[in-house]
Amino acid sequence: MTKIMTGVVASEGIAVGKAFLFYKEKLQPKVEKIEDGEIEEEKAKFTKALSDYSKYLEELEVDSLAQKNVIQAHRGMLEDPFLLETVNNKIDSNQNVEKALDDSIGEMVSMIEALDDPYLKERAVDYKDIGEKLLYILKGVEPKKLSPLPKDSIIVSNELTPSDTSVMDKENVIGFAMDLGGKTAHTSIIAQTLGIPAIVGMKTVSQSVKDGDTIIIDNEQGKLFIDPEEELLQEYRKKALRLKEEKERLDKFKDEDAITPDGKKVEVAVNIGNLEDLKKGIERGAKSVGLFRTEFLYMENTHFPTEEEQFNVYSQAAKMLDGNTLIIRTLDIGGDKSLSYFKFPEEENPFLGWRALRICFDMQDVFETQLKAILRASAFGDVKILLPMVISVDEIIRVMDILEGVKKDLIKREVEFNHEIEVGIMVETPASAIIADDLIDHVDFFSIGTNDLTQYVLAVDRGNEKISELYSTYNKAVLRSIKRVIEISHEKGKWTGMCGGFAGDAKATKMLLGFGLDEFSVPGPNVPKIKDIIRNTTLEEGQNFSNEILNLKTTGDIETRIEEEWKNR
Repeated sequence: MTKIMTGVVASEGIAVGKAFLFYKEKLQPKVEKIEDGEIEEEKAKFTKALSDYSKYLEELEVDSLAQKNVIQAHRGMLEDPFLLETVNNKIDSNQNVEKALDDSIGEMVSMIEALDDPYLKERAVDYKDIGEKLLYILKGVEPKKLSPLPKDSIIVSNELTPSDTSVMDKENVIGFAMDLGGKTAHTSIIAQTLGIPAIVGMKTVSQSVKDGDTIIIDNEQGKLFIDPEEELLQEYRKKALRLKEEKERLDKFKDEDAITPDGKKVEVAVNIGNLEDLKKGIERGAKSVGLFRTEFLYMENTHFPTEEEQFNVYSQAAKMLDGNTLIIRTLDIGGDKSLSYFKFPEEENPFLGWRALRICFDMQDVFETQLKAILRASAFGDVKILLPMVISVDEIIRVMDILEGVKKDLIKREVEFNHEIEVGIMVETPASAIIADDLIDHVDFFSIGTNDLTQYVLAVDRGNEKISELYSTYNKAVLRSIKRVIEISHEKGKWTGMCGGFAGDAKATKMLLGFGLDEFSVPGPNVPKIKDIIRNTTLEEGQNFSNEILNLKTTGDIETRIEEEWKNR
């Protein structure tokens, strides 16, 4: 009898294959008190384990920039002063090295998992991974590997670590099913990069599946089928084939512009966090970047990145886009987004705390360094600046004053840059949506950040599972805010894009087109689909549909109508 489990869709698609159950022996640290005379010996063991693992990572051959970035980040974590100090302090207190390491990693993981930011919470797995690998080295045990794999393998596990996937047989894996993890987990990111379906957060899937079981991942519904009956199996094999054919159809037209049948051109850009994301986005048909999340340059580093380090990345991105738009968001970090090399103050409500521009104003040298790097990169393409978390005209004026000072410095240094570089703001707070008519006079464009805008407008913490059903961008208050912001920009002869998750929701594309949205900035894999919908929807059809949606009264009615339209497309 078919067993059905549900989970979080981390990477879209349908997969039909055989379960490859991946589990590793859970090593237990040796627990014993050591004598004072053994302390230096235990510290030496720790130092050697760090050195051995760092050398292993250095020599590891991987085939993607994303994995190279993970390896670089892990090597940086091996030099984390907090980790080194904590372990050595415990050894000084007469703990043996294995126990000291295990306790230290446990403390660090607990601190990270207590953060509110979903991305940062997922970074706890990186420290678990490091702790696990160091313990294997200390015990002299060889860990199990994901290579080679049988053809059409769906990996089922409690959790995959970055080092697991770095040596994975990518030719034969067609999907992931995990007990743990969320949409921003390492496993999810790898699945998205490979273009294979992944379903995570399933809690007990690794205990429910046997090695070699036939399983189906249906990420249209977020379901996993174990030992499906023959009729269901054949049905999903046909579905998987149809999806493959649809992808091949979309790939044929992915490089064409997104122009409606009645002539409105809409930009479909890609959201990126690094150059690998950009490469993948270009491969999927994106010609521009609507959001470069620069915080990853800071979070995956061991120090505040220098002007030169940032310039090298931004200028490479501009060159890769060959004259097309590159929108770089200034540093959006702080509060619940921590850095390993900088101590932030503890805050009761970090989402409303010291973050984004607020940090940049207080740490103006860091802000100016980034602005210099962005301005220098503007000599290599159509680079624009995007400011996060804006709530007033005063903030924009202050940024413009700082920007003018930075420009004067570059002029003195005789450095080339675009003197007329465009500046836009993220509309992601109720304040920015309410006073959009004032803000637009001081900037060149808007970009709507729907993730934060939704949680702030609805007063719903998007990371709180107890109230997750209340978090919906289809809520009428959010939709009205979006439409009004777009209309205000158009009244002033300017444009509005959207870089939040809602832009990549294909079911919302027709409605957003009707609202008049000028640019959709989405994850790379979503680019062809969003383009296709725009090319097959007239502006009039979109407007009629969006008007119909806004005449409905409840979020449930709106979501039901959206689903009906999607099924009947």
